[in-house]
Amino acid sequence: MNGVSLAAEMADAADSWLRSLTADQREAALHPGPGGDDQERTTWFYTPTDHGGLTLNEQRPGQQQLAMRLLSTGLSVEGYALAAVVMSLENITDRLESWTRDWGRERGRDPGAYYFRVFGSPGDTTWGWRCGGHHISVNYTIVGGQIASCTPCFIGALPAELSLLAGETLRPLGNLEVTARELASDLDQRGEAVVLHRSAISDIVSGNRARVLDGDEMIHMQDLWRGRFADERLSSLLDQIDDVAENGSGYGPGDHRALAITARPKGIPGSKLTPGEQARLLTLVQSYVRRFPKEIADPWLDGYRAGDGLAGLHFAYAGEPGHGPAYYRLQDQRLFIEYDNTQNGANHAHSVIRDLTADFGMDALADHRKTFHAAGQ
Repeated sequence: MNGVSLAAEMADAADSWLRSLTADQREAALHPGPGGDDQERTTWFYTPTDHGGLTLNEQRPGQQQLAMRLLSTGLSVEGYALAAVVMSLENITDRLESWTRDWGRERGRDPGAYYFRVFGSPGDTTWGWRCGGHHISVNYTIVGGQIASCTPCFIGALPAELSLLAGETLRPLGNLEVTARELASDLDQRGEAVVLHRSAISDIVSGNRARVLDGDEMIHMQDLWRGRFADERLSSLLDQIDDVAENGSGYGPGDHRALAITARPKGIPGSKLTPGEQARLLTLVQSYVRRFPKEIADPWLDGYRAGDGLAGLHFAYAGEPGHGPAYYRLQDQRLFIEYDNTQNGANHAHSVIRDLTADFGMDALADHRKTFHAAGQ
């Protein structure tokens, strides 16, 4: 992944933000670099929990602007717009839930509860940064002045669909769902075995794991938070939400095993799709990868546009293709994408893009350490 100029832009944005902070703020915002405590660096969430770092709420307006500038360096204009909309949905969700959720903090649905953290010093040989909060997790690792990793990258939406004035509708992730449903419907009609299950699973299967591995099954909600709630009321609420989601999907242990992640991709490969279906598949991939800046997205997508680049990319779906709760995944040797819209009456969407070869830059960091030690340093 080539991104020298982008890495320099990120370093400048991160440095500007850090220099604006007070000593106490910097203590919360800074963490040892990728060469040190990897456990915190690879710990990430998409629930409204403590993501680690300094929240927007803890910053002055000018500091918030610099933090958002850092976030914008890791996303395209369209990707940044999507992230900003998702953050603002916290206010909408608060009203839809009658202002009742607190999640153990002063305000449960909080557009200011987005955490920023820098790992190491910007511009060092190895460093990284993260922005995380409810339905947002953007993670970058930079090694040797280049972008080593831009994943995992999670963006969700609650609500997934919202009525606006004059008959308009807001669907932040709508294109990710509509295109997949159309592809699933086309394949279903011609009898291709693309449907993993007639009922959609209640969450993404990869969850918030540091790495996606063969045999992984869905992580239940209690384990998607930083620690467990000591408050029995909140713990019980999570169990209730989990139960509703599971009852809605009707999944048991056998169903979860059927949806488990496997090293050999499930579903139908691009090589078995018609030209029209391949066009839909390419549109779907582009809709995910283009959330990243052009320096990252264009080279990645060029591999799918050229020749038989889509041949090894598999598409698998769970749920009724035309309506109701939906789940799908895309997978090849490098790319792993998941989408679900099942919770809250199929009005709560999750989407994540992973790089099976480079999440959190682990491989690049391992190579760097080998070179470092071989040089006797």
